[in-house]
Amino acid sequence: MEHISLDGVIQHSRDGDDFPYSDWTAPYRTPAGRDAILAAYGESFDLLLGRRTYDIWSAFWPKAPRSPMADALNAATKYVATHRPESLEWGPFEELGTDIVEGVRRIKSHGGPDLILSGSSTLTSALLEHALVDEVLLIVYPVLLGTGKRFFAEGTPPRSFELAATRAMPSGVILSTYKLAGPLRTG
Repeated sequence: MEHISLDGVIQHSRDGDDFPYSDWTAPYRTPAGRDAILAAYGESFDLLLGRRTYDIWSAFWPKAPRSPMADALNAATKYVATHRPESLEWGPFEELGTDIVEGVRRIKSHGGPDLILSGSSTLTSALLEHALVDEVLLIVYPVLLGTGKRFFAEGTPPRSFELAATRAMPSGVILSTYKLAGPLRTG
């Protein structure tokens, strides 16, 4: 699940970044959009987070006022790709271990709630490479940013997807869900 510009940028400004656009999704946030995103998370889910995303979210969500979104994110188990598991505090949490791919395979083999990855183009590329992505939800904003970290990093393996659902918000934001269809099909 990713908030993304028309030109594929997922980066959001925070202290210390040289990214020039601060909170570019804010003008498009609406109650209908919030409800659609909350519905996309589902009734029960766990989170798969890279360390940077975990750090950003853990600085905000535990202190956020109670709401359906804050309550759901705070209650979810956070599976974190990190080399510093001793510094994790926002729980419940579990580190993925030294082999991230095997860690995700282990989690998926147990069944349980949906495992949702937000952010982390590095993790996304690795999971695509090892066929561990079932679907992709892109929350596309009607903006071009021209610069910034892209959702699919250079070297992401080619894949084909099928459109499973799409929904337009009055603000111009489009939510599109794609199911993995397999290897890239060409000509």
